[in-house]
Amino acid sequence: MKKILFALFATCLLEGCGIYNKYKQPDLTATTDSLFREELAADTASSLAELSWKELFADPQLQDLISQALRTNTDLHIARLKVKEAQASLMSSKLAYLPSLQLDPEGSLSSFERSKPAKTYTLGASASWEADLFGKLTNAKRNARAALEESDAYRQAVQTQLIATVAESYYTLLMLDEQANVTAETVENWKEYVQTLYSLMKAGQADRSTVSQAEASRADAAASLLSLQQSIKETENSLSSLLGQTARHIERGSLSRQSFPQNLSTGVPLDLLANRPDIRQAEAALKQAFYTTNSARAAFYPSITLNGAAGWTNNGGTTITNPGGWLLQAIGSLIQPLFNRGENIANLKIAKAQQEEALLSFRQSLLDAGEEVNNALSQWQTARERIRLNDEQVKHPQNTVHDTQLLMEHGTTNFLEALTARQSLLSARLTLIADRYDEIQSVISLYHALAAETTKDTLFFSLSYTLPVSGP
Repeated sequence: MKKILFALFATCLLEGCGIYNKYKQPDLTATTDSLFREELAADTASSLAELSWKELFADPQLQDLISQALRTNTDLHIARLKVKEAQASLMSSKLAYLPSLQLDPEGSLSSFERSKPAKTYTLGASASWEADLFGKLTNAKRNARAALEESDAYRQAVQTQLIATVAESYYTLLMLDEQANVTAETVENWKEYVQTLYSLMKAGQADRSTVSQAEASRADAAASLLSLQQSIKETENSLSSLLGQTARHIERGSLSRQSFPQNLSTGVPLDLLANRPDIRQAEAALKQAFYTTNSARAAFYPSITLNGAAGWTNNGGTTITNPGGWLLQAIGSLIQPLFNRGENIANLKIAKAQQEEALLSFRQSLLDAGEEVNNALSQWQTARERIRLNDEQVKHPQNTVHDTQLLMEHGTTNFLEALTARQSLLSARLTLIADRYDEIQSVISLYHALAAETTKDTLFFSLSYTLPVSGP
């Protein structure tokens, strides 16, 4: 028996069956070397991915909201529970190496032709242990560990998304507040202008059509203000849901008081890819597919199980004796698949195809990561340039408002010109608010794209990898 097992084991190793091979990270340097566009290249001395969310989002009220969301958000709690499930599965796969033990007490009464009942009993225990000579248990354990890595990466992805969403909702509220303030100021300007036109119409210096047009403009601005107020309530309701609570007013600061690092950088591609949980999740899925393929190969080889039983019984098989005696039994079994080889071949082909799919998904996830970072960095650079230009545009309407106000006081210009200048200033301010929000949005997008604060595992893409395509 030992010689047979040794021969089978040696044959497996000599043929390079691959059932004990460990996963190796694929070499995708060709993909990562040009991950960033040249015109978006940034200083890599300090990466945004190295900043914690508390360093990036410095508003104390926003920090309180994020901390609350991390404690109470439903999706994040579910993701944490999935990690616990994967941990339990890994523990189960590790315990599979140990023998299983069970107690088998048994008793019976039997009588034939109304004879005195015969009492038999067995107080026994049995044990079973599977010898992992061909990698079945090993690959199951490695697969479970990869599943745990995937679950933990998913949890980190949910956490990063949650932080980004809370920050985005908070800054949206600040933008809407600013827009509502400017729009309310616009409504007041139109009210003042309408009152002036009524006075001019009574004096015969304005007609009814001009007054009606001004009234329509005032009503349109008032309607815009109502829409902004409704958007504020809806955003507060959405943010409250993220916090796991009923809708309420959200305490917040102002858009003008927000500050961020002036020099953002993405870091080198390897840093980026090591940080992103979705990349680690995709690689963990590739690991699982790899070990599933190994398990499919192991199905071609025999399963070896050792069973033993021991106990005290009064039923020796032929006569019933009292008191009883010890019963010992040991069995070794070897199961070699013979007639289901077609099913095993099909399972192996399926596993190989799924492994190739996982590798393609892994490669695509790298490209998607590069796209997100490129878009976010471009948005940030564009928003900062637009803010610089709009700062200059706001200065001109401010000067115009000041000049027309002085001219109107000295009687050399009319109220309409002064109002037009004021409306131009308000419009420029609204544009500047939108550009400021775009800049903040780009920072949030960069935070999410770089997946800041996640655990940095082994750097990817340092080893070569070839998909196994040979037979079992």
